[in-house]
Amino acid sequence: FKEVFENEQVIARGLKLEMPHPTAGKVNLVRSPMRLSATPVVEDRPPPLLGQHTQEILHERLGLSNEVIADLKNKNII
Repeated sequence: FKEVFENEQVIARGLKLEMPHPTAGKVNLVRSPMRLSATPVVEDRPPPLLGQHTQEILHERLGLSNEVIADLKNKNII
């Protein structure tokens, strides 16, 4: 990442984003290159922790019940 953030185009476009992370401290990320005036990109959250959204995805997107999700956890599948 050192070379990436030293690149003159990366610097000119302001693509380096420093963000606090709950377990890693301050992390350097690459900001979205999209610059939309009506719908600007909002970078207000750090990258998720491993498995942070697993239950939400299984429940909301795949329609699994809490009981099925608990069973998958008990069987160390997730």
